[in-house]
Amino acid sequence: MKQPSERQAERIRQRRAREQQNLFSRLPATYAASRLQGQRVLQRAGGLSVVEWRVLWDLYEAGPMTIRDLAEIQRTDHSQLSRALPAMHKKQFVTMTRDSIDGRQVVVALAEAGRIAYETAAPVMKQRRDALKEEFSDAEIATFVDFLDRLENLLRRPVDTILERDPAE
Repeated sequence: MKQPSERQAERIRQRRAREQQNLFSRLPATYAASRLQGQRVLQRAGGLSVVEWRVLWDLYEAGPMTIRDLAEIQRTDHSQLSRALPAMHKKQFVTMTRDSIDGRQVVVALAEAGRIAYETAAPVMKQRRDALKEEFSDAEIATFVDFLDRLENLLRRPVDTILERDPAE
């Protein structure tokens, strides 16, 4: 393969530098790295998936709740949880019962096997959170979360409100 010319190499360096600042490019890569690291940590901590961990953690800390509540807390799609929960029920990690007031809702609760799985994985996942706190101060994390909130609000705006703007602005 032919070596790129000096001019081409410079254009590639410039493009990389611009992409380094492109949040729309960086966020998916950051998410993928976080998810992969989480999966690897959880494999060492007993073999839970990221979705299983999140559900067990939420139920351990907040108690029984509906699938809708879980989805809202996790900022995830309701259908992702609806697909994962039957397997978690089969593993006896959770119980699932119809809500006595609204029969359309399913209430998910932590079962004994789920509590054990959570308590096995929790110390290892805490080490991961501690590593984050070693890298960033509490103030930096709070600022970062504020930035994420603002970005998420922007990304949830209707597209028409973004495209209505004059491109010259």
